[in-house]
Amino acid sequence: MSDEELAKDLGLVSALTIGIGTMVGAGIFVLPGVAASTAGPVVVVSFVVGGLIALVNALSVSELGTAMPKAGGGYYYVNRALGPLFGSIAGLGDWIGLAFASAFYSIGFGQYLATLVPLPEVLFLSEVQVGALVAGAVFVGVNYVGAKETGGVQTVIVTLLLGILTLFAVQGWLSFDLATLLGEGGAAPFGYGAILPGTALVFVSFLGYAKIATVAEELKNPGRNLPLAIVGSVVIVTVLYAVLVSIMLGVVPWPELSQSAPLTQATQVAFPGGFAGLAVTVVTLGALLATASSANASILASARINFAMGRDRIVSNWLNEIHPSYATPYRSILVTGAVIVVFIAALGRDIEVLAKAASVLHLVVYALMNVALVVFRETDPEYDPAFRVPLYPLTPALGFVLSLGLLAFVGQTELLLSGVFVLVAVVWYVVYARRQTTRRGLLGQYVLERGDDLPPSVVNAAATVAPDGSGRDDTPTTMVALSNPRTERALVTLGAALADHDGGRLLATHVIQVPDQTSLEAAAEQRDRISRTSAGLLEDARADAERLGVPVETRTVLSHQGLAEVFDFARDHEVDRLVMGNGGTRLAGGRVEGRLDELTHDLPCDVLVLDDGAFDPSEVLVPTAGGHSSDLSAEVARALHETVGARIAVLHVADDVDEGEAFLSEWAADHDLADAELIVETGDVEAAIGAAAESRTLVLVGATERGLLSRVVRGSLRLSVLDELDSNVLLAERPRKRTLRERLFA
Repeated sequence: MSDEELAKDLGLVSALTIGIGTMVGAGIFVLPGVAASTAGPVVVVSFVVGGLIALVNALSVSELGTAMPKAGGGYYYVNRALGPLFGSIAGLGDWIGLAFASAFYSIGFGQYLATLVPLPEVLFLSEVQVGALVAGAVFVGVNYVGAKETGGVQTVIVTLLLGILTLFAVQGWLSFDLATLLGEGGAAPFGYGAILPGTALVFVSFLGYAKIATVAEELKNPGRNLPLAIVGSVVIVTVLYAVLVSIMLGVVPWPELSQSAPLTQATQVAFPGGFAGLAVTVVTLGALLATASSANASILASARINFAMGRDRIVSNWLNEIHPSYATPYRSILVTGAVIVVFIAALGRDIEVLAKAASVLHLVVYALMNVALVVFRETDPEYDPAFRVPLYPLTPALGFVLSLGLLAFVGQTELLLSGVFVLVAVVWYVVYARRQTTRRGLLGQYVLERGDDLPPSVVNAAATVAPDGSGRDDTPTTMVALSNPRTERALVTLGAALADHDGGRLLATHVIQVPDQTSLEAAAEQRDRISRTSAGLLEDARADAERLGVPVETRTVLSHQGLAEVFDFARDHEVDRLVMGNGGTRLAGGRVEGRLDELTHDLPCDVLVLDDGAFDPSEVLVPTAGGHSSDLSAEVARALHETVGARIAVLHVADDVDEGEAFLSEWAADHDLADAELIVETGDVEAAIGAAAESRTLVLVGATERGLLSRVVRGSLRLSVLDELDSNVLLAERPRKRTLRERLFA
């Protein structure tokens, strides 16, 4: 039976972009006009105060996240510390708060869409609401089918957005006028008491950092990357808000700033006439991208929260059913989508209500999280976060006070609306959850003076999600990455031959790619619905390895990445050699083209890529011109000769036969292949390889080492003959450290 691991997919940059991407969509593109009409120019201070409140809470979220990198974020912490009653409030509040936020982002999308294309009014719905409903339906559909949002895609989106905003900031600064910023009424025409109401309105702009905690179980090195990502995203975005909102108000007088598309208006004023149209189009497209990304990320996060609540039986686990084709929690996504549609239709004409309601529910959750942190610190001896908040207990106490204190400035309508949802959560607990859940919070245990006899589910709350690969001995490990039953035997046979030669072991792995919308824990619980081939694939691998007399370990890896996770897994588990198939890509130029190409620039170990087909190593051809990876080619050829009796022929193509023979004799002797058949040819390299390969069953090619720019500008050596050979082709590439100059220009 194979072991199972949940992959650590997200690095620091990816985690930062999850937070920044969500926050930028709300704070810059949607709210400045509405907030300025509430507070005047001093709204810039409102954004800064909101950032400071978020920063205090971010410290607490960081500590909790490093102690418990689990799906569910704030709900998970509150439920473990305070019990299922407060867990119900936090979970349902977080979920509904994300639905409010998604509706808010969708309205923002509709506002900017209406500036590009004419939209109809339908029944009681405005044109903006119609655009928002269309957008919301698309976002739900995208999450339903499992299209990717986090990781590399999100990084590209955020990079584009920051580029667009930087261009606006530079040009806007050239058009900035302090008199325009202050206006006739000065910095605070409504008085400085308007700062906190303004903060209550714009606080929805700072909700994105908490979404990082909902994917904490998938972060690489969460003890370091989680606090850096959470705190870093808040600091970066706060500075960005302060600068950009100041520039917007210094370009367009605050009473005139648009409440629907403020950045478009400011761009039109800031850029000179000839460039205004292009600049406005670019900014508007950026706004659509930002609001879409924010809405999409919120829907994704809500699915994670529903999974965590379903796992604890706060809500029915029916919501967490995995789609048989898309592998997404489709029921949870559809229910969340329905709530978002209702909010857009019912409240979409008043964007302030959506923004403040989202803020209120999240502020309640933040307050409870700060209490949860104190409970963990004081009652749980197993609580051991990698990051600890400074100035404890002042920091969580301040976070609690600031979160609840800001509620006084949101307005009666939003307080009433949010209070209704909190009441519904309490009723839900009494009527349903209390009878279903068996978990008790740490606080309840402590009150009942049973802290010395905590149930394992509580004591182990701070356990990490996945093994870290530690404890590895010095036995050489050959990893075989399997993905297709058709190529399993060939790859295992090759891997077993190499492991046998080293006196090592075989590690057969299968990476199951999980949609971002599905938490890895949810995927683990319903693995059979996601991959029906994994168990059989690894069972066959174990049987083949044992038949060949090689020790074997099998491992299933659940990951939000596909191919990239193979390299991450090999690196994390310190394997010595990786054997994999080409996955349908073409072998060209001594390098794998397509999806493997750029990954092979940062290899975790020696990598061997075998093309499709039956593996027959009886007659092996090794073309060589020397070089770093040719050493690996020689090692593999020697291993095949010694373990399966392969007959080796080494080919070198030279301009001069005598020089070629001298080179090849020396190379073969240096690599213990002096007994191999040595072939020296002149003329065309491809023709020589093609002719020599006619009587061979396997061609073993060492990868080229051309740099990125040199291959882009000058093109890489393309051995098209490799695509035409009847024999197998095995690509061998050995990692080496290279300078930036070598990477770019070698």
